[in-house]
Amino acid sequence: MTKHYPDLSLLFHALADPTRRATLGRLAETPMPITALAEPTGLSLPTVMRHISVLEEAGLITSSKDGRIRTCTLVPGALAPARHWMDDHRTLWEARLDRLDAFVMNTLKEEDR
Repeated sequence: MTKHYPDLSLLFHALADPTRRATLGRLAETPMPITALAEPTGLSLPTVMRHISVLEEAGLITSSKDGRIRTCTLVPGALAPARHWMDDHRTLWEARLDRLDAFVMNTLKEEDR
């Protein structure tokens, strides 16, 4: 059976939005101030801040403030629970599909007789 990850819903919710996924992609390259993250989106700074708070709540990024500049950093390994969940489910579904394939093949052999 699959393991239970309590924050998995937060993680998938954070990943569900294309703006947040793009933000994670940019942060994968280097830490960035929020103003730099907001530039290519065309979104207002308060809207970007809401996206940042969702990513922080999910544990995907951290932010630190130095004076008036808030810099965001990607958290290494934060996607591990999602990867583990998907791996667990892939294994489960592959086993089910293997059983279905065996059933269909046996049924076809019986019909050929």
